[in-house]
Amino acid sequence: MVLVVIDGLDASGKSTHAHSLSSFLRQHGCTVFLRIHPSSDNCFGIKAKQFLYVKGKSAHFAAAFFYMLDVVRSILLYSWRRYAYIVFVRYLMGTAYLPPPLYRIAYHFFALIVPTSRLMFFLDVKPEEAYRRIERTRKRFEMFESLAELEQIRRRALSLALMDKWAIVDTNKPIAEVEAEIRKLLS
Repeated sequence: MVLVVIDGLDASGKSTHAHSLSSFLRQHGCTVFLRIHPSSDNCFGIKAKQFLYVKGKSAHFAAAFFYMLDVVRSILLYSWRRYAYIVFVRYLMGTAYLPPPLYRIAYHFFALIVPTSRLMFFLDVKPEEAYRRIERTRKRFEMFESLAELEQIRRRALSLALMDKWAIVDTNKPIAEVEAEIRKLLS
């Protein structure tokens, strides 16, 4: 089983590229399990998503707490199943949404206890581009989807990705170029 992690800012293309990669692998005869967080099939993922639309520090921590429980639940339920590839979307970088210095502590703590992989992709998008995508595609904004929040979270996430074993993929480029780069890095 190969664990593939696809992470990044909101509107960086995580789900788009995870679905594309999963389809590509299936077309080449591989079995693939795709898991996107926060998920909508359990109370942890549902609560995490609900709190993303509420303002305030307590909602911020509640969203992070339920998100982490959702990810841990996925690891416990799905990481042992027999698939050639397990693709997790939003995994460790959810910790970048926590305030400093907590985000670094949480990242290192979870990186020690959850499985990691040589195939961890951080999809990097400029905050201005992410914000444009969010404005075009969302009717309702989550608490972290302002330009200022996107800039802060990108700085935190990039600092984590640069000190660990993440492949940083520029998703400001056309989708086809990004897909090709991810497939190249996968091999």
